Amino acid sequence: MLGRECWCWDNLCDYYPVVESKKFSLPLPLPKWPQGKGFGTGRICLGEIEVVQITKFKKIWGCGSSFGKSNCVSFYKPDGIPKGYYILGHYCQPDGEHITGYVLAAKDLSDVQDSASKLPALQKPLSYTLIWSSDSQYNGGGYIWMPNAPVGYKSIGCLASVEPNEPDPDEVRCVRADLTENCEASEMMFSSDSFFQRKQFQVWKTRPCKRGMLCAGVSAGTFFGSTSFSSGDELDIACLKNLDSSLHAMPNLEQIHALIKHYGPTMYLHPDEIYLPSSVPWFFMNGALLYKDGRNNGTVINSKGSNLPAGGLNDGQYWLDLPNKDDANRTSVKCGNIESAELYVHVKPSLGGTFTDIAMWIFCPFNGPAIVKIGLLSFTLNKVGEHVGDWEHYTLRISNFSGELWSVYFSEHSGGEWVDACKLEFIEGNKPIVYASRNGHASFPHPGCYLQGSSKLGFGLRNDCARSKYYVDSSSKYQIVAAEYLGEGVVAEPPWLQYMREWGPTIIYNGRSEVEKIIKHLPFFMRFSVESLIELFPTELYGEAGPTGPKEKDNWLGDERW
Repeated sequence: MLGRECWCWDNLCDYYPVVESKKFSLPLPLPKWPQGKGFGTGRICLGEIEVVQITKFKKIWGCGSSFGKSNCVSFYKPDGIPKGYYILGHYCQPDGEHITGYVLAAKDLSDVQDSASKLPALQKPLSYTLIWSSDSQYNGGGYIWMPNAPVGYKSIGCLASVEPNEPDPDEVRCVRADLTENCEASEMMFSSDSFFQRKQFQVWKTRPCKRGMLCAGVSAGTFFGSTSFSSGDELDIACLKNLDSSLHAMPNLEQIHALIKHYGPTMYLHPDEIYLPSSVPWFFMNGALLYKDGRNNGTVINSKGSNLPAGGLNDGQYWLDLPNKDDANRTSVKCGNIESAELYVHVKPSLGGTFTDIAMWIFCPFNGPAIVKIGLLSFTLNKVGEHVGDWEHYTLRISNFSGELWSVYFSEHSGGEWVDACKLEFIEGNKPIVYASRNGHASFPHPGCYLQGSSKLGFGLRNDCARSKYYVDSSSKYQIVAAEYLGEGVVAEPPWLQYMREWGPTIIYNGRSEVEKIIKHLPFFMRFSVESLIELFPTELYGEAGPTGPKEKDNWLGDERW
């Protein structure tokens, strides 16, 4: 249990237990970061406004539905606002979880005295619109309000109250429109029972519409509530925009090293893993070959990869491969060399430079065959799923206000997920644990078997994760390969990073033949047609284009998929 238990009324006038959430804390206190500019100072200038990150809250009220406490949320008012700063909205999150979020409070830095035509950066709302009330016919309940912004301003978030009267206009500030960007609904936290109500009320988290290291949108951490919103609709609120192109709150090189040494995850591979990671230079020096459109027998690659074709687009004219089949070294190269393995680190701004993303890439010379799970039975395929040159990664998201680890993104084949710090496993203080799946090397936050495919039906590709003697400590075995925001020449990109083509040959598998073999081994009552079974598995199982390197991935410039 995370805190003391209390009782609340839901919208059917029944009551259910709600656990008051506590703020999550990392296992160890944060260290004192090396000196720099704005990183870890608690305040970030966005141009005409300065913002602070508020993580302390006072509960206002909570609401739930007849679906039970799994669909219960509470609304919170930010607490401990520094003098001269104003909140932009309230905070909401599901009950029974550690408080892991934040809201931003803003201070007006604009000098309106220098220009009679210039409007202040912040203004009070003109009034409020009642969006929804909970059990207004009974004593108690709560209310959700939308601030009505003056002309030329935008509301940033909704407010909650226990009183039927409009909140005080001084409670919140709206932001001048040119200092904001459009935002979108990202995750629905609560939905009331439309069967019992004329209007269904929903509560959403929000995020900037445009995200990535070149985007300026800043998430304020507030919530959006509506009785008429559908996913894809334009929101009535906005997010903030960072107009300070200096990105002064991003960490300098010394601070980056300190962050990696403090938070660098330990990546565990499965105890039965055969295809281990290696460094890129080890792969090159042990016989990897460069091919050009199949017109030669392969070119030896030097240890730095400086004789690889650099830049341009992936035109399919080049690819890498293992040593030739008559080379005795081919099998050992497939199995990698964990002693040489290291993480290749790309550091970039996120959410307008209010967060730092540390993307950590791992290279494996070979990706093993897929393991299919059908009910209680498992089958290792002969060839399907194999490919040369496997690139995987995980990403640390760190608050530039404090240097606190906020979440980790686990890349899982063609998708992935962000996991809040409170749901991670830690080792040696504040270092998360990452589990790499057997053969495929996808990353997961906990040990176990993760199914890719029709997991609800018990059919899919196994991703087995467990601790073993095989691990890589990314807090010590890493190389920073890119941090563009630091400026030219600060970080020297290795030549191989500029290779934009494929790290392995394209392979098309005879998936039908492999599936037919599986069906023959199934009990009669579990047999499917070949076509039906093929449909249950991911389409990428049956053909592997040569994988590309980190700089060719969408998340190099863009945000992780979430």
